[in-house]
Amino acid sequence: MTAALYVHWAFCPYICPYCDFAKWAYDERAAERYVSALKAEIVQAPALQASTVFYGGGTPNAYAPAELVRVLALLRERFGVRDDAEVSTEVNPDRSLTSGFDELRAGGFNRLSIGAQSFEAAELHVLGRQHTADDVAETVRRARAGGFGNVNVDLMFGVPGQTEASWARSLDAAIALGVEHVSTYGLTIEEGTPYARWQAREPAAFADDEREARLYALAIEKLGAAGFEHYEISNFARPGFRCEHNANYWRNGAYLGLGVGAASYLGGVRSTHTRDRAAYEAAALAGEAIPGESEELTGDARTGEAVMLALRTSEGVDARTFRERYGVDVFTHYAPIIAEYAAAGLLVAGDGSVRLTARGRFLANDVCGAFLART
Repeated sequence: MTAALYVHWAFCPYICPYCDFAKWAYDERAAERYVSALKAEIVQAPALQASTVFYGGGTPNAYAPAELVRVLALLRERFGVRDDAEVSTEVNPDRSLTSGFDELRAGGFNRLSIGAQSFEAAELHVLGRQHTADDVAETVRRARAGGFGNVNVDLMFGVPGQTEASWARSLDAAIALGVEHVSTYGLTIEEGTPYARWQAREPAAFADDEREARLYALAIEKLGAAGFEHYEISNFARPGFRCEHNANYWRNGAYLGLGVGAASYLGGVRSTHTRDRAAYEAAALAGEAIPGESEELTGDARTGEAVMLALRTSEGVDARTFRERYGVDVFTHYAPIIAEYAAAGLLVAGDGSVRLTARGRFLANDVCGAFLART
């Protein structure tokens, strides 16, 4: 089996108030125990051929570059990661964390994803981020000096206090850095976070759907004019620089998640590791199965999710490929849904595919939800 690898690095130099990922404030002893458990899990993980590797978190570069490289070497040995495979790591652009890019590049990493979120000081403060716009620029400079020719910048819209003008400035700043890829994410309020409590107290502080749509439209306009292709709802790439790891998710491909809280999709079974770090570490270090939850996707649950993922991309659902893989004719099986949303101007069906229209991208959650809900 061929699958993408995701490795979760669970520690951060500080905790952002909007984040709901499995993460903890960095502590050296705890971080060392965690990486020992991670290595133990890698050794006992199911055999497969890795297509891509992605380090996420958390903050992978809270660890020293040498540690990230050592784990990658173990992944190469265990999963046969090819020399030409896309190997990405997320990077927090805090100046104190952004060194050793030459070491990462020599160790096999070839793509960086920088968590900028904004280039506006006021917005970074609201988001609880401790870097500056200058730090992001310096991170890109250091990455280039270290040999990286494939760099992504993450940006967030819908931030409290953000305006169309400030969002435009952040987009322009990212474009000016000459990066190959930009990801734009609407702020999501996650239950149990400080942001959820803030929204409950002061809902007017947060962008409504109309404002988020205007901000999203501005991203599409500016990045398109700068030569980026809008190849997935949240992602823009210069030609030849699409993220291969994420593209595997949108194709409903197999992936193996390693680390606390990590998700996998193998053999039609979706599983998620426990978010209890102590339980994860104890099981991994003992060579036991990692506790968590699993679900086998069959029937409409499986095909509906496949449609939902494919619709996120500019190509949409390829009917022939879908029929070969799932034994289902997408045009027949989902005829009423396709007809309804095509009539509303949100889908276009023809030439062997089903795709969101430009307007449909603004209402993708509603459209995709209809396919997921079919029973």
